[in-house]
Amino acid sequence: MDGGNQSTVSEFVLLGLGHSWSMQVLLFMIFLILYLIIVSGNIVIVTLIITDPHLHSPMYFFLANLSFVDMWLSSVTTPKMISDFLRENKIISFAGCMCQIFFAHFIAASEMVLLVVMAYDRYVAICKPLHYSSIMSLQRCTGLVVSSWTIGFVHAMSHLFVIAQLPFCGPREIDSFFCDMSLVIKLACIDSKNLDMLMNVECGVVGITCFILLLISYTYILLSVLQSSRTGASKALSTCSAHVTVVVIFFVPCIFIYVCPLNITWLDKFLAVFYSVYTPLLNPAIYTMRNKEMKIAMKRLGRYYMSSQGKT
Repeated sequence: MDGGNQSTVSEFVLLGLGHSWSMQVLLFMIFLILYLIIVSGNIVIVTLIITDPHLHSPMYFFLANLSFVDMWLSSVTTPKMISDFLRENKIISFAGCMCQIFFAHFIAASEMVLLVVMAYDRYVAICKPLHYSSIMSLQRCTGLVVSSWTIGFVHAMSHLFVIAQLPFCGPREIDSFFCDMSLVIKLACIDSKNLDMLMNVECGVVGITCFILLLISYTYILLSVLQSSRTGASKALSTCSAHVTVVVIFFVPCIFIYVCPLNITWLDKFLAVFYSVYTPLLNPAIYTMRNKEMKIAMKRLGRYYMSSQGKT
């Protein structure tokens, strides 16, 4: 690496998910529909929270940011994957590959920190309700969101700086549907074992730290809920159960992709699809189906739309 970027590879070949043409067409239709649902569902949540005054609270402010992040999390790899289903040669440029690596880690790390922020918000709301409005001010909420984006950016830049300097001069096939960092490192013309381990450790620092903070927050919340009234406890558990569900479906694939990779090709592909497609798909469903205020807001939006259509 001392010689800088000695790359003679200008593009990589993605092997994708399937090989037969009929399977490619089927996957194209399935993932196109799923991606449209992801984008439209998260846009609806963001629009609801922005336009409905009843949802102008810290919890929904963070939820709007989570939906925005989820939309981009899926958009990093899914559109390319969908278009590649109809192509015989699945090519991605060197610059495009580096962009995928950067944005995948940028958005993933930002979402990890944002989930910790949302857990902190629930901790303050449930454990310190009398001080909630003063602690979770608009200025502090904005600062926490900006911090999550900043941490994600620094994390992604540290990866990009190292990987972009690697010399790529030989094999260029990536057995995945996107530029997975560990697979790209293995294509470098150096002994990449230690570097791959170092990158996984760095991912582990972010991922495991966030996961531990989440466990601590929800443990405190659970202990506080068990000591409170039955009515308050039921509402708090309903809200937190949605948060915990989202945390589990986001962190489990992340841990096995970046922190403790299993190096089993088919399983790695499954986890990557789950992480980049199904997690952003499930989050809007979880928060709307299990949140009374969101359901009411959706009904209000539906009535407003119907009334405006009637007037025209």
